[in-house]
Amino acid sequence: MWATPLVWPPPREHAGCMRDPHDLTCWLTDKDGVLVHGDRPIPGARELIEFWTEHDHRYLVITNDSVQTPRDLAAQLRRAGLVVPEENIWTSAMATAAFLKNQNGVRTAYVLGEAGLTTALHEAGFVLTDVDPEFVVLGETRGLSFEQITRAIRLILNGARFIATNPDTSGPAADGIVPATGAFAAMITAATGRQPYVVGKPNPMMIRSGLNQIQAHSETTGMIGDTMGTDIVAGMEAGLHTVLVLTGSTRADEVDSFPYRPSRILDSVADLLPLLR
Repeated sequence: MWATPLVWPPPREHAGCMRDPHDLTCWLTDKDGVLVHGDRPIPGARELIEFWTEHDHRYLVITNDSVQTPRDLAAQLRRAGLVVPEENIWTSAMATAAFLKNQNGVRTAYVLGEAGLTTALHEAGFVLTDVDPEFVVLGETRGLSFEQITRAIRLILNGARFIATNPDTSGPAADGIVPATGAFAAMITAATGRQPYVVGKPNPMMIRSGLNQIQAHSETTGMIGDTMGTDIVAGMEAGLHTVLVLTGSTRADEVDSFPYRPSRILDSVADLLPLLR
C-alpha cells in the first residue's frame, strides 16, 4: 500500500530502536485505526489477537473512548470478528476513575458523560451529584445541554476540580465529524479560566495505568497506534517500544513534522505479526 523507503533511513525503523518486537511479551494497542475502522476489522487484526492469545502474551486494547463500557466495546469488536475479553480493554473513563480514586478529597463528582464514564466512577466508589462535588468530570457525550454546561461552570468556579477524560476535540460520525471532549472542555475553560487535568492519551499516565492493569513492565511492552500526537508520544513517554501503523490518522509523509519518532513504522498490524513469530 505504501511505497518504500519511508521518510528516514533505515526504512520503517528508527535507527535508535534497541528492542526487537519478538522479545516483547506484552502489548498495548489502540482500537480505532489500528484494529478496526468502525465495525470493519483491519486486515491482520484478528490474526494478531489470536497470536497473542495462543502464546499467552498479555495485551490491552487502550482507547480514549469514554462513551462505552468494556462490555460494550467487547461486543463492538466481536461484531468485527475480533474476540477481545472485557478484561483486555482499558478506556480513558476507566483510567480517569483509577486516577481520581487515588486523589485526596471526597469521592463525589458531577459528571458530563455517558455510561462508560458513569459506570467506571461508580465502580471506583464515587457518588455522582451536582451538590458541592469534589470534581467536575467531563467525558465524551452527545447529549450535553446548556443547563448542564452552566452547572459545570458554576461548580468549577465554586472550587470543584475540573477533570477531562481525553483531549480529542472532534470525533467521527456516520455523516462527518462531531465535537468531542476537548471542544467542550475549551468552552468551559473559556468561561471559567480553569484548564482541566486530562487523563487520557497523550498523557502517559493512561499508559502506565494500563500497564498496571495487566501487570506489565515498560521494558517488555510495545505500544501500537495510528496517531503520532496521542498513541506514539504517550507510549514513548512511558518508555515503551512504539509502533506506528499507517491505517489510521497519521500519514507517512506527516511523520517528519514531529520532533520525535516511533520505534518502528508499519503499513498495518498485518506487518507486525511476522516480526513476532
